[in-house]
Amino acid sequence: MLDLAKKPYHLTEEQIQLLHDNVQKMSLDEKIGQLFFVIGQDEDQVDINEFIQTYRPGGMMYRPASAEKIKRQLATAQEASEIPLFFSANLESGGNGIISEGTWFGMPLQIAATNDPTHAYELGNVAGYEAAQVGCNMSFSPIVDIDKNFRNPITNTRTFGSDQERVIQMAAAQINGLEQNGILPVIKHFPGDGVDERDQHLLSTVNSLTADEWMDSYGKIYQTFIDQGVTSIMIGHILQPAWERNLSPEIADADLKPASASKLLIDGLLRDKLGFNGLAITDATPMIGYNAILPREELLPATINAGIDMILFNKNIDEDYAFIKKAVENGTLKLERIEEAVLRILATKLTQGLFDSKLPETLDLNTEEHAEKAAAAAKKSVTLVKDRDQLLPITVKRYPRIRMVVLGDSDDGGFKEGGQVSGLFQSQLESLGFEVSLYDRQHLNFHEIFEEGVAEMKEKFDLALYIANIETASNQTTTRLDWIHLMAADAPWFMKSIPTIFISTANPYHLFDIPAVSTYINTYTGNKESIDAVIRKMTGTEAFEGISPVDPFCGDLTAKQLF
Repeated sequence: MLDLAKKPYHLTEEQIQLLHDNVQKMSLDEKIGQLFFVIGQDEDQVDINEFIQTYRPGGMMYRPASAEKIKRQLATAQEASEIPLFFSANLESGGNGIISEGTWFGMPLQIAATNDPTHAYELGNVAGYEAAQVGCNMSFSPIVDIDKNFRNPITNTRTFGSDQERVIQMAAAQINGLEQNGILPVIKHFPGDGVDERDQHLLSTVNSLTADEWMDSYGKIYQTFIDQGVTSIMIGHILQPAWERNLSPEIADADLKPASASKLLIDGLLRDKLGFNGLAITDATPMIGYNAILPREELLPATINAGIDMILFNKNIDEDYAFIKKAVENGTLKLERIEEAVLRILATKLTQGLFDSKLPETLDLNTEEHAEKAAAAAKKSVTLVKDRDQLLPITVKRYPRIRMVVLGDSDDGGFKEGGQVSGLFQSQLESLGFEVSLYDRQHLNFHEIFEEGVAEMKEKFDLALYIANIETASNQTTTRLDWIHLMAADAPWFMKSIPTIFISTANPYHLFDIPAVSTYINTYTGNKESIDAVIRKMTGTEAFEGISPVDPFCGDLTAKQLF
């Protein structure tokens, strides 16, 4: 039962009555519009003013573009809307989540590796400041998932690690930083990603913990933030069978559903058991993990009936709106349930101050100061996992010629955070006096692959430096090492004879695929600040300070052995 006098709203009787009156004055089309959190519209593709007046959405989520363009588009949309809009972005790792000039502060796992919540606060503060400058008022972060399964290709560096207490500590600090800048945090992805090894973008994944295990881990995290008054939670396309069975012992396996369509998990677990009274938003509904449940015509009304208040994104927007309207007309979806959702939406906007908010007149991103804060986090986070043969520090006298092999240094979509790291590493090492030859994966040397021995290789280079920039990204099934399939041509078969160092600028778990390597370093983030820091530390001008927020050995004996 929605109670707007309680947390997270704490509204007065007068405010509550005003909201009820406003909802009653709205047409059915206006109410349906509020339920949808649509993809941010590009002014080069559509008339934003016309779009807003036609669909009247409750919110819009934007992907990064230039600050001037984003600010202009958000201002246009807000001006066109009678009810203020939520404007959100994935501010998971910095202001780069909303503007292309924004600061890539660092992936959450990097921040966790500092073991200092001050840096988590600055992550939220920097991202929140830059987002607020262009009119963003909501963040789809922090991620409060637990990285329990190292094979999961989507949680990984997007999480604060595998320790729930650290997740709580770091996420709380990030929330504080966001809220200091007037940004509404949306924690995600209930009931918790990171247990399954699959990606919910591609299928409905499973949080397979028992009910007690869930309460002692994910449940503790969500209970903590609900008790602290968190306003909004994003609901994933993730099953939690144990709790559905706990709440409905007779439920058939075929009736188990991901949380985004499960009344048992939303109204039962999240609202009744954990006491959440705030706004529930689905994760993106174009995901296969959502659409594989039911026909979309049935699924969208079922989602609202389950206790969800807002639906993130559309496939065909006209079709999606029509599905909801048809469900109201045929009685599948009660008007009262829609009005309850709309009340939560408007109450959240009221408590967030959206009805009175104004855009900053000038655009001041302050990115130089923010880059310094990112550098401070990088300095404290880069982690030396092992240096079995004491190959560090590297000096020009010791290893004048470096063969550098970069893996995964590409952008093939999937909303990756960063770009390429090859140039940054090569230019910095060369500026220090090293001779660097970059392995060319596009033009293979067949003599080297099939015939070359150790002596010939030693004539060409003194150190093999492997850099893996294999980022987590949506719609991919793995973040594992993938060597050239012809004879694993780029793999370091020679690592017992020629000094070999491996650096991961993203996924911290690559030792699982290259356990015999002597020296392994995690930076967690491929931004310039992290590359600067790891080179300082490799060359001995700065100590390694980072702690590992996960098990980088993946529980594998061979990765730990000093063989």
